[in-house]
Parts: sequence; structure tokens; C-alpha cells
Amino acid sequence: MTMIDAVDLFCGAGGLTAGMRAAGIAVRAGYDIERQCEYAYTENNGAAFVAKDVTSVEADELRAWYRPGRYRLLAGCAPCQPFSTYNQGKDTRNDRKWPLLYAFRRLIEETQPHLVTMENVPDVTKHEVYHDFVAGLRAQGYEIWEGRVHCVDYGLPQQRRRHVLLASKLGPIVLIEPTHKGQPVSVEEAIGKLPPIAAGECHPDDPLHRAAALSYLNLKRIVHSKPGGTWKDWPPHLVADCHRKASGKTYPSVYGRMKAEEPSPTMTTLCYGFGNGRFGHPNQHRAISLREAAILQSFPKDYVFLPPDKINFKSVGRMIGNAVPVRLGEVIGESLVRHVRAFGSDQQPAQEDRIRA
Repeated sequence: MTMIDAVDLFCGAGGLTAGMRAAGIAVRAGYDIERQCEYAYTENNGAAFVAKDVTSVEADELRAWYRPGRYRLLAGCAPCQPFSTYNQGKDTRNDRKWPLLYAFRRLIEETQPHLVTMENVPDVTKHEVYHDFVAGLRAQGYEIWEGRVHCVDYGLPQQRRRHVLLASKLGPIVLIEPTHKGQPVSVEEAIGKLPPIAAGECHPDDPLHRAAALSYLNLKRIVHSKPGGTWKDWPPHLVADCHRKASGKTYPSVYGRMKAEEPSPTMTTLCYGFGNGRFGHPNQHRAISLREAAILQSFPKDYVFLPPDKINFKSVGRMIGNAVPVRLGEVIGESLVRHVRAFGSDQQPAQEDRIRA
């Protein structure tokens, strides 16, 4: 265990927390407005969950989580919807999630952690709020590394790209070098050993290894779907009316199967639905199960999201799709741990705290 205490803002089901803990960081608490995430967060991570809007969090309560003599890390992965490519061209300034980066910046200014990290969609860099956030960090004396991360280069079995920022008051900081460059982890390697199930079934030994039911028509469609192919591979009588139109022909990435030998597409909140993207199982006639989706997000195979009798696709799918992949959280954590070992000292945090006091 390193000398880093962390608080995870916008913690969700705990993907970032789980990754940072795996890297040796002591995550003391997570904050999120979604109360449904509390079970997953606390059951898997042993940290406190605070159900609170980050805009109403005060600096004093954050400071209380940090122990004397420890390096303080404040992590915050604000909801990405306002910055998503799906919203390009729309005026999202009135979205209630829009001010959250400003709230995060305020808490950094008021608590002055030694270390900061944030993660978001790549297009966050196209927005003024992000540049204001970075400028605020620089004005407070933080050294910054920022860049687009292709998660497959770090062993995530998923073609997910994210923007990551690391900031430190200890010295120059960088993300660790890719660990799997040119050697991606495939869907088969990640989920190939899970027991087979049919559409609409749940495995008796794992309540999360359940697949959504398919209509008779969609079952016919998935039988005719090729790994990596599209609905254009189907017999004409199975093609949906919307795809027969000129506008529908530009959406080939729905009703698709994954390729077993390649990483999966990006997991979304609807990753359990065959018609919602390329979420068909490579060789079984169904969409991927919730457990398979979680594994493709690099959650441990025994990670729980809701009590077994309360599991539903919409709630768990949302937690999985919105999560920071655990492996990316671990990469961020490893980068911070390595940085502290290179630039920190066991005495510095205690000395600085006495000066501030």
C-alpha cells in the first residue's frame, strides 16, 4: 500500500475505485448522486459511499477523509453525456451535468490535493469548460499530463478510447507506457470460458450471467448474423423496414455480432441488447450477458452490482456502461503510485499539512 489516500467523485459502481485499489491506493470514499450504485460500490470496494450531488459537497468534508501524513488524491470522472459525440451540434449548456467540471475545479481549489485525475470521452477537449478546468489547475501550480488513451493498448478487451488527465504538485507526471501495444486481448480470451447460456436464460451459479430474451424475429436475425458483419448479411425478408430506407442504410453497426478474435466494441449502457449495437455474442445466438459485459469492462468475475433478487438489465447495464473500466483505473493508479515513488517522500505530506494548519 502506497502513501496515497483518495476520494472518488462521480464514483458510480466503482470502476475507477476498484482499479486504483488494485494499484495500491487507499480509496477512502466515493461520491455519487445515483443511490442505486451504493450496493456495488460498498460491497466490492470496502469504501464509504456518499449519496450527494458534487455541486453541494464542501471542502471540509473531503478533507476529513484524508489521513495525516498521506498524499491526497482527488479523482473525478464527471458524466460524459454533454461531451459525447452523440450530442455534437446540440446546445448542451443547459444540461444539468454541464457545471460538474466547474464543481470539481472548485473542490480542487479549496482542498489543494497533491494529486488529481479525471477521465472522460475524447471530445471533452472540444469544450470550454474543460479548458477552464485545465487552466485552473495550471494556475494553482499543478504539473499536467493529458492525452487520449486507447484502452486496448493496456489490456482492456474493448475498443474504448478515453481522455485522461493526471495532475500533480510534486513534479512532472505521465501515464505509464502501454502494456499491450500490438497484443490486444480478444473477446474470446476475456469471456470464452464462461458457460454457454441461451437468450432469456440465467446461469444458476451466477445471477449476473443472464442474457436478454429475443423475439422470434430477432432470433432468426441473429442466426443469420456473421461475426463482424451487419444486418446487410440477412435474407431480405428479415431486414427491418427502417433499414430499407435510404437514411437507415447508414446505420450498419446495430444488430451485429462481435468477432471472437478481436476486442469488443465500446460497452454502452445498452450493451445487453442485440439491437443496440454490435453486442451479439460471437457464436451463441444471443446478446452478451451482463456478466460478459462487465468482464469486457474489466470488472472482476465476482463483482456484484445489485442483490441477486433485484438484478435487472436496465439498472445493471447503466452501471456497467457508465463505469470507468477497472483496468483503466488501475493504469491511472499505477501511474500515480510510480509518480509518488519518484517525486515524493514519506515526510512531505506531514510537513505540508502542518504548514497549512
